[in-house]
Order: sequence, then C-alpha cells, then structure tokens
Amino acid sequence: MYYKLVSLILTLKLSSMKNLNLLLIISFISIVACAQKHKSIIIADDPKTIDYTTEVVVKELDIPWGFVFLPDGSILITEKSGELIHYNAGVKTKIMGLPEVYLRGQGGLMDIELHPNYRENGWLYITYSSSDGEGEGGNTTLIRAQLIGTKLTSVERLYKAEPNSKRGQHFGSRIEFDKDGYLYFSIGDRGNRDVNPQDITRDCGKIYRLNDDGSIPNDNPFLDFPGAKTAIYSYGHRNPQGMICHPDTGEIWVHEHGPRGGDEINRIKKGGNFGWPLISYGINYSGTSFTDDTDLPGMEQPLFYWVPSIAPSGMAYITSDKYKDWKNNLLIGSLKFEYIERLVLENNKVVKREKILEGMGRVRNVRQGTDGYVYASLEGVGIVKIIPNK
Repeated sequence: MYYKLVSLILTLKLSSMKNLNLLLIISFISIVACAQKHKSIIIADDPKTIDYTTEVVVKELDIPWGFVFLPDGSILITEKSGELIHYNAGVKTKIMGLPEVYLRGQGGLMDIELHPNYRENGWLYITYSSSDGEGEGGNTTLIRAQLIGTKLTSVERLYKAEPNSKRGQHFGSRIEFDKDGYLYFSIGDRGNRDVNPQDITRDCGKIYRLNDDGSIPNDNPFLDFPGAKTAIYSYGHRNPQGMICHPDTGEIWVHEHGPRGGDEINRIKKGGNFGWPLISYGINYSGTSFTDDTDLPGMEQPLFYWVPSIAPSGMAYITSDKYKDWKNNLLIGSLKFEYIERLVLENNKVVKREKILEGMGRVRNVRQGTDGYVYASLEGVGIVKIIPNK
C-alpha cells in the first residue's frame, strides 16, 4: 500500500500549502508502514571492541569447514578439500577411510558432529558432497562412522540427496542433535530456487530429521504425503550453514544465506514453510527484485534478518560463564565481512549487535568448546581460541 501512496505523491503538483501538508502526512504514513514491514532489522550502534585476546590453536588450515571436540580434548576438523584431520597436543594427523568427496564450488567435505552418547557408542556424523547415484555432478550426503586409531570404520550412508547436479552452489550443510536424540541436517537449494525449496517431493532447500541410525522418525510431518521425501522436517530454505539446539527450549535454530540482503535466523518448526523464494527480505545479486512479498499466509517469519547480508557461517549459543555479558548470546561467523557477530537476545528478539574477531579471516565455523571457551575456524588461518581479558 505505501508503495502506491509514494507513486501518487510523485504525480501531485504541490502548488499550495494544502498539498504540502498532504505530502507531509502521506510521507509520515509511508515511513511508519516501512518501519513496520522491516521491524526485524536492528540498526546497531557502531560495534564496540570486546576486551579479549586470541590464540591460534591449530595452525595452517585452508578451509576448515567444521570441527568438533572429542572427549579427551582433541579436535576433529573437516577441510573442505576432503581431508579429515585429528589434532592432539600440537600434532595434526590425517584420518583415513572417508568416502570419495565430490569437490565442486561450495561443495566438499562439510560438517562433523558427535552423537550425544559418543563416549558409549563412538558414532560421529559427517556431511559431504558425493557423486554417487544417478546423473552427473553430486549432492549432499550424510554418513556416520566410528574412529578407530587413525581410520574411520563402520561407515554407513544415512542419506543422499537427489538428483545429482553439476551446479556448484548451496550444498548446506550443518548437523545437530536435539534433546530427544533426533538428528537434524541441512541441504541448500543447490541453486535451483524455483524448483526445489517449495516442493516436498524433491530434496534440497530443506531441514531433515532422522533417527540416529538414519531411519525415519514415525512422527515426521510428511509421512502421509504422496511422493514426499519423508526425512523432510521443514522446507522453503535457501542455504542453511549454521545450526544449533537451543539449550533451554530444545528448539532447532538455523541461519541461512539470503540473496543480496535477507540472510536469516529461523526457529525451525515441524512442517514449517520458511518461504524461499516466495518471500524474502533480499533481492537478486543484479539489484532486481524477484518477489514483492516479505510475508505470505502459511509461511514462517525469521527471528532476525540482515540487510545487507553478512554471509553467515557457523553458529554457537553461549552458556559459558567465562565471558562477561556473553551468556545466552548467539555468536555467528561472517564470511563476507570476516568477523564474528555477537547477538544479544531478549525474549527471542535481537536487541544488540557487536563485532568480535574482526579482520583475521573468513569465519567458517564457531563453537563453544568443552572447556567453556569459544573457538572459531578461519579460512587460511586455522582454529582460533578467544580468551577474555579479566
């Protein structure tokens, strides 16, 4: 409506004070309407420098896509190029036994996560791009395996997205467990935005939920839909590369890349449609619009969105007491601007934004370690530990 009002104003010939008053009134209405439409955007003050120092714990890594801490404090790291690295006491060891990785564009060896009962069962979970299956190219695959010495054993493929594609973008992919032991993972739309995300009979542009052995939970939302991919838990996603289980509510939260503007944080709902590409707060990279809608009936709104985009990757929810004022905050890496963004939440709304770790490199992932400290993986740098100054 306010766009129509603005167009009307442009055709008026303001030759009297009466018309001038009309202009002021309608302009005010337009501003209020615009502010309501974009109410999720937080205009932050200039970011402040947090008092901390950094230590590069694991050096000389290229694109450390994912990393996870083992119970003994050592670290497993995925290099996008296809290497799985075990780091312990200053020594990096290449782990053997990975399936062949289809390396193309944004695809490669991606996330890694431990089973909640890893100490008892030894299962770890990995996403990567694979060329297995029909058609040329590849698509995102989820496996689980056990680590014996320096080799993966008992490798099991739990899910393989179809069809293969030679496109190089939007493979996803993060992995997370919820409090009930269900396994969630993300796959991006694979650059096929007008076909994949809104079609539940097709993979890609989705959040999936499985049992820990790869079987389909009996309460997944699309079990009774003819032809549906029954592993789908929510749909209408673009390219989610951050995922957490909220420690208080147990909800799965993701963030995902928008186009030009419109990166989002979403609280995942069972069967939820998150709108891509029918609704968006972004535009095409060329500057043109692909939708006039930011909300439609039956589609979920983001908890928060960024304009301009920051290209988010990796996300952590801070529960540690080691950092003053950071508890219950979100930390999200920015590939585009090379920093971690600290988001302060109140009642599930972002009320403050600050930058940390600025200028060290593209942040691929961020995690809170088992020791309570925050660690980030930076492209071309390695794994960096953030140490607060007392």
